[in-house]
Amino acid sequence: MDISGSNVLLTGATGGIGAALAASLTAEGARLTVTGRRAEALTATAQACGARTVVADLAVRPDVVRLAETCAEADILVANAALPASGDLLDYSGDQLDRALDVNLRAPVLLSRLLAAHMVARGRGHIVLVGSISGKAATKSTSLYNATKFGLRGFALALRQELRGTGVGVSLVQPGFVRDAGMFAATGATPPSGIRTVTPAQVAVGVVRAVRHDRCEVNVAPLELRVLSAIAGQFPGFAERIQARAGIDGSVRQIVEAQRSHR
Repeated sequence: MDISGSNVLLTGATGGIGAALAASLTAEGARLTVTGRRAEALTATAQACGARTVVADLAVRPDVVRLAETCAEADILVANAALPASGDLLDYSGDQLDRALDVNLRAPVLLSRLLAAHMVARGRGHIVLVGSISGKAATKSTSLYNATKFGLRGFALALRQELRGTGVGVSLVQPGFVRDAGMFAATGATPPSGIRTVTPAQVAVGVVRAVRHDRCEVNVAPLELRVLSAIAGQFPGFAERIQARAGIDGSVRQIVEAQRSHR
């Protein structure tokens, strides 16, 4: 699908990856609408790329419906918004569980449902769900985050099959460890030793490629992480031992402790 001239809705536009996506989509000629829950940050992103803004909190269910109604003309949905949701499950309250599940899983599912109806009626469109390599490989102290990303992956792959032949494509873009944005940038934690990181710009390239070529799954990660995640999907017990040796558990603990200090 050609991005140039298309109406694009981008969620999670105020973060580092969101800003890179906004810039890339604008450079591709998109008529961009950006959304987030912080009006001031959203305005700054919009001004940088000439986008329309819609303030919405994806954890507030009526906001999701209002966003879909406001952006019913969207030809492309890029569902990028997500909460980090790291930490042991027993440390989460019921309200915190609900918020993570709503933002990371329910909101992209509902937006896809509401906007896909209009796309199918027009006979064209594309949905990009930005997941994570954590949707392929489970890690200690990320059970809630893993649950949302595993769920998003299953949803994306099945929805793609459901919409085949309608003119509406569905793609899943899964970044690995991202530097200069996201959890590592926000917390100061260090990535696991021996595993390379990717940039927000590389994630944006993956999203553009997914739309242009109707790619099913785009893994934006170095070879070693793609191999490890593939092994983890087939041999999770073996992957536990590999992750411990690679120091992934230690990196996750750094993130969790940093998040606790900001609560």
